[in-house]
Amino acid sequence: MKKWSEAFQVASVYVGTIVGAGFATGREIVEFFTRFGFYGTVAIILAGVLFIVLGSKIMLVAIDIKAKSFEQLNEYLFGPHLATVMNIFLMIMLTGVCAVMMSGAEALFTEQLGLPARTGVAITIVLTLIVMAAGMKGLFAVNTFVVPMMVIFNFFVMFIVLKTGSRVFSTNEVLNWRLGGKAVLSAFSYAAFNLALAQAVLVPMAAEIKDRSVIKKGGVIGGLLLTAILLSSHISLGTLADPVQYNIPMAMIVKGMADTFYFLYLLIIYGEIFTSVIGNLYGLERQIRGYVPFRSIWIYTCLLVAIYVISLVNYGTLLELLYPLFGYISIGFLLLLLIKPTKAR
Repeated sequence: MKKWSEAFQVASVYVGTIVGAGFATGREIVEFFTRFGFYGTVAIILAGVLFIVLGSKIMLVAIDIKAKSFEQLNEYLFGPHLATVMNIFLMIMLTGVCAVMMSGAEALFTEQLGLPARTGVAITIVLTLIVMAAGMKGLFAVNTFVVPMMVIFNFFVMFIVLKTGSRVFSTNEVLNWRLGGKAVLSAFSYAAFNLALAQAVLVPMAAEIKDRSVIKKGGVIGGLLLTAILLSSHISLGTLADPVQYNIPMAMIVKGMADTFYFLYLLIIYGEIFTSVIGNLYGLERQIRGYVPFRSIWIYTCLLVAIYVISLVNYGTLLELLYPLFGYISIGFLLLLLIKPTKAR
């Protein structure tokens, strides 16, 4: 029973790291899946299989090679020279994603709750330092609270709106092979990009746990939960006539519900932002700790100061330029991960 409990904690951190503001708002799901209709549903199942198989494999390989940070895993996959390029890109992307998430938290507090400027950033930084002071236990505690709430919320919304009908079940374009091909490519791109970023958390987490059976179970549960959340959101978003036209499509669905439900939705968004921030920070700290002899709390503090400064400038533009390039590198990461064997046990 203890192993299943630990496996659920692993799964929660896995899910919490993958999801973020784009996931909660529905924009990410629309771009990668819902715009493809029925084929988007097929693509989610494919992405789910990749999350189950390769999320587990990242952690198992990390245990096999005794990797403590994503740098060591990438050296194993890419070799020492290409790994340097991958590691630099990964650190830039992780820092950038944290900065974007911090900006998202700020927008949530000021635009939606009407609180003074910088309130969201200040609250997020304080909460982050409190959680990170507890290390992996802090990550487990936050994610095992946020992730189940997220799953329940998504399914609740789906069951409420499903009576209006969702176009994701329509087979009108089932013979549009070109659309199907794009959906399959989108599934691979989505899984590759997210797994390449998630390794920053999955590798050191596996290094701490070391139990292969817990890791295997956690990877499977995490992948299944991600598939379930993606499918439920995808079905809900499919009830909108044209979800692509909205910046926050999920808000268009929730808006018609009670005010208390909308407040819960904002809480879910913040929870998803926060789990991404603490997950990415944890991965960055584990990487940096191999080079500097400072205590973890000081590394986290310096990282948060840097992320806060970056969030003040228009870093989003640079991130938009880096996303496609990192996407191509992520495909290489996915393929190498598929090829590399794990120890059979």
